[in-house]
Amino acid sequence: MKLIDPNITGHLPLLTLNYSNNEKELNSFYNRSNKLKNYKNQIEEKQKNFNNKSRNILSQVLIEQYKSISDNNVQLSLIDDLSKSNTYTVTTGHQLNLFTGPLYFFYKIIDTIKICEDLRSKFPKNNFIPIYWMASEDHDFEEINFFKTSKKQFDWKVKTKGTVGDLSTEKLSEVFHEMSNFFDKENINVQKMISFFESAYLKNKNLSTATLHLVHKIFGKYGLVILNPDNKNLKKLMIDVFVDEIKESTCYDLVSKTNKRLIDFYKGKIKPQVNPRLINLFYIKNNLRSRIEKNDLVYNILDSKVSFTQDEIINEIRNYPERFSPNVLIRPLYQETILPNLAYVGGGSEIAYWLQLKEYFNNKNITFPILSIRSSVLFINKKHTNSLKKMNLNIEHFFKNNENLLKFYNNKFSKNKIDFTSLKSTLSDNFKQLFEVAKLTDFSFTGAVNAQEKKQKNGIDNLEIRLLKAEKKKNKEKLDKIMSIKSELFPYNSLQEREVNFSEFFQYYGDEFLDTVIENIDPFDPSFVVVEL
Repeated sequence: MKLIDPNITGHLPLLTLNYSNNEKELNSFYNRSNKLKNYKNQIEEKQKNFNNKSRNILSQVLIEQYKSISDNNVQLSLIDDLSKSNTYTVTTGHQLNLFTGPLYFFYKIIDTIKICEDLRSKFPKNNFIPIYWMASEDHDFEEINFFKTSKKQFDWKVKTKGTVGDLSTEKLSEVFHEMSNFFDKENINVQKMISFFESAYLKNKNLSTATLHLVHKIFGKYGLVILNPDNKNLKKLMIDVFVDEIKESTCYDLVSKTNKRLIDFYKGKIKPQVNPRLINLFYIKNNLRSRIEKNDLVYNILDSKVSFTQDEIINEIRNYPERFSPNVLIRPLYQETILPNLAYVGGGSEIAYWLQLKEYFNNKNITFPILSIRSSVLFINKKHTNSLKKMNLNIEHFFKNNENLLKFYNNKFSKNKIDFTSLKSTLSDNFKQLFEVAKLTDFSFTGAVNAQEKKQKNGIDNLEIRLLKAEKKKNKEKLDKIMSIKSELFPYNSLQEREVNFSEFFQYYGDEFLDTVIENIDPFDPSFVVVEL
């Protein structure tokens, strides 16, 4: 195993990277950093602010949802603990990606489980339960209707305008047959993997239930509890927030102010991950999940003929809260309202938008959770390790883009070091002097000086490119080998964890793959982990 500084890998948005680096200037945008010692105060604050009456509602909803799971004894015991005031949760949320989607889904879940394990050791008088919050109300079907290996993409070809959780799994038999023909059916790991797909997607009617079964099959033995938040009784707890959103646009006002603070602080170097709308709710009905937009005194449901007056839409919220779905900015508040939650495990982009929400949480008197950046992992095999050693290559450098990677190693292999940085710097200094002379002599000559500087810099740039190209020809074999390794470790020219599915490794390593992930990641260490399989 090798740990790489996230400041080198470049895989995190700037805002999240600064959070990871504990920059003091960001302190006001969150509650506590993800250090084990900070959970004591987080527990005490959540205990004071959490409405314990909602525990019974939450428990009843989960018991009902787990009725479809046969081996649910561990989960039912944990759900019973949720009704106790000394029980807390750690949560991660994720879309209902087909067959779990990209690898990082596993890392989020395992981080959540491992944080709870550490908390049980640190605070034995309390109970801690890892929660997977299913994003069953999302409607971005194109983001979840496929999964990839390094050699093939499996697509689920259906369409919907409603919530993905309600999607019928009927046509997934086509994907099942495609998988069966692609993977080696004689392989015992493949047989197990395909049985996961079959028992989840071919024996359950909709995507929410199928995902519940699949994720439970993989992670249930570790005490993971899975929650589908698309529930009337849970949304009743949000009625006042939904009404406030219609009448006051509080989320828009407070998040907009936070966004301005972030933009001003970073002098425009970052853009907020999410921009709030005047109304940050969707309306769900008749297989449609669509935005609510206010025009004058009328609240229109986009892509439909439905509209409400303010009194009508407030009555609709009070009578049918299940028809209202929070967007990405209100969903975190929904989560922290119904769960006795201490921390949220999210990817770099998720953490970036959570950092926009602190003032909104304060306004609603809801404890802001500790933000844990999910672990990132790159798996390499012995063949890659040996190749790197033979060529004296460092895995850190493979996080560069292709052009910079080739340039770096071309210079490393070359006897003739082609780098005109110092020459261009000297040229700039010389032209600064020339510019001052021209300005004092006759200002009209400054344009000619600027043009000449640009011409000479372009000439040097072009010469550098031509010389590098010639040098690359000399080192072609080595550079081709480097790009071959890069394409295998970074499939689709992206991070492995963002592209390939767990099946890429499970087919060869089976349960050992899951054990390896669990053994090697640490949710309290922000390093990018490289693991040899």
